[in-house]
Amino acid sequence: MTRRQLPIGIQDFRTIREQDCYYVDKTSHIRRLVESGRYWFLSRPRRFGKSLLVDTLRELFEGNETLFRGLDIHGHWDWSIKHPVVRLSFGGKYNEAGDLEDDVSSQLAIIERNAGLSPAEMPRTAPSRLRELLDRLHHATGKQVVVLVDEYDKPILDVIDRPEMATANRDYLRGFYGIIKDSARDVRFAFVTGVSMFSRVSLFSGLNNLRNISLDPKYASICGYTDADLETVFAPELRGLDRNRIREWYNGYDWLGDEKLYNPYDLLLLFETRNFEAHWFETGSPAFLFRMMMDREVSPMELERRGTDARQLSRFDVGDVGIDALLFQAGYLTIVEKEWDGVQTFYTLDYPNLEVRQSLNQGLLGHLGRQAKEVSDHGKELGRLLASNDFGGFADRLRSFLAGIPYQWQGSNSPARYEAWYAGMLYACFRTIGLDLRVEDSSGRGRADMVALHGGQVFVFEFKMAEAEGDGDSVAQQAIGQMREKGYAEKYRDRGEPIHLVGLAFSREGRNLAAVKVVPA
Repeated sequence: MTRRQLPIGIQDFRTIREQDCYYVDKTSHIRRLVESGRYWFLSRPRRFGKSLLVDTLRELFEGNETLFRGLDIHGHWDWSIKHPVVRLSFGGKYNEAGDLEDDVSSQLAIIERNAGLSPAEMPRTAPSRLRELLDRLHHATGKQVVVLVDEYDKPILDVIDRPEMATANRDYLRGFYGIIKDSARDVRFAFVTGVSMFSRVSLFSGLNNLRNISLDPKYASICGYTDADLETVFAPELRGLDRNRIREWYNGYDWLGDEKLYNPYDLLLLFETRNFEAHWFETGSPAFLFRMMMDREVSPMELERRGTDARQLSRFDVGDVGIDALLFQAGYLTIVEKEWDGVQTFYTLDYPNLEVRQSLNQGLLGHLGRQAKEVSDHGKELGRLLASNDFGGFADRLRSFLAGIPYQWQGSNSPARYEAWYAGMLYACFRTIGLDLRVEDSSGRGRADMVALHGGQVFVFEFKMAEAEGDGDSVAQQAIGQMREKGYAEKYRDRGEPIHLVGLAFSREGRNLAAVKVVPA
C-alpha cells in the first residue's frame, strides 16, 4: 500500500475523498442509523471525528454519489433522491451576552441565501425562523429536510462556570432545538452531536424523541479508529513504530462495543510527527475539572477503577455537573467494566491510556503550582531513590515536593480526606513519570493503598494520618503492622523480587510527611 495524505484537522468529507486522504469507512453505521430511525443523538469527546461524521451525513443526503464510491453504503443508497440539508455548527465563541443569538442568526441567513430563499421582511425569533426555513425548504424541493447539529452544547460549555449565562444559553437552545420535533412533517432525519449528555429534561424537553446512541454497542465505533483500522487503512504509516507502544499510549476508549478505540487526532499526529506525545490532551484545558476535584475533595488516586452508576454517568446540567459524568463525557475516563444487578447498571471507570493518565496527573499538579519539568524531576528522583533503597533520601525528597503544594483542597478536614490528598500527590507525581502502579490493590484480607513495581522490586504503600508531628513514627509503624497482618505482599511473592512494606504517616499539624518506615516483607 502507498502512503496517502493524513487528514489532520480536515473535517470536510469532500476534501478527504477528493484529495485521496486516508479515510476509515463509517458508512455501514450511517446506513444502520438511516434505516432504523429519524432522530439521533451522539456524545463523544472532542477531536473524535464527530464533525466529519456530520459532514459525511450532509454529503450523503445531498446525493453526492461520486464521493461514496468504494464505500459500504454506495450500493445501498438511492442516489436519485436528494434532500435539502440544514446544518448548524456551534463552533464559535459564546462568552458574552448576544453571542449565541448573533451566531444562530448568521447561520440561518447563510442557509437561506445558499438555498435561494429570500429573507423574510419582518424580524423573527430564531425558533420561528428555523420553523419557517424547514417549511420553505420542504415545499420548495418537495423533499423533507435533514437537520444536522454539530457541537450542540458548546454555547453552554463555554460558560459552564458562569451559571447565569450558561442557563440563559441553555434556555435559548432549548426553544430552538424544540422546533425540530415540532416540524416533524418537514424533517426526514435529525442528528445531534456534542461532547456532553445534557439532561434531556433541561435541554431537550422539546426534542425528547432523540435516541441517544452514545452507549449503544452497535454504534460504539461510529467515531474513532480500531486496531483493525490501523492494520488495514493506516498500514503504510506503521513502519518503524512499535504497535504495542501505540496501544499503550493511545488505545483504550470504550463505549461498550467489541473493540477499544483510538482518538483519531492522536494517531494522525503520531503518524505525522513520529513522536509519542500528548497530542489530544494538549488541545484542551481541563481547568474546570481540576477546580471541581478541589471543591469536591477528589484525590487523583480515586480516578483509577472508579465505581459509578448509570445515573451519575449522565448527571450533567447547569449547576449540577457530576464529576463522574464530566470525567467520562470529556474523555478523561472510560468504561472498563459494566455490571447489572437486576435493578440498575453499575460501571467501573479508568483512564483510557497512558497519554491521559500521565497528562491529567501532570496537569493537576500544574494547576497546584508545580511546573511540568519540576514534577518530572521530583518524580524521577523519587523513583531513583526507591530503586536504590535510599528510603531516607526518599522521605526528604517527598517532603520537599509536598512543601511546594498549597494546602487548598482539604475542605472537610477529615482524617480520611487529608490522608487521601497527600497520598494522591505522591501518586500523581509517580504517574507523570509512567511508574507501574496498582491502586487500592486487593488481597485476600484487604486492599493495599498503592503498590509500585519499579527497579525489579515491589513497594507496597500504606498511608496513615498522624494528629501531631511527634506521632509520625508510631503511626507509620502501625501501617507496617496492618500490611503484615493482612498479607498485602503475598500476591507478589511469585514474582521472585524483593518486596518492601512502606508505611507513610502524614501530619495534620505539620501539613507534610511526618515519618516513613520501610521493612522487607
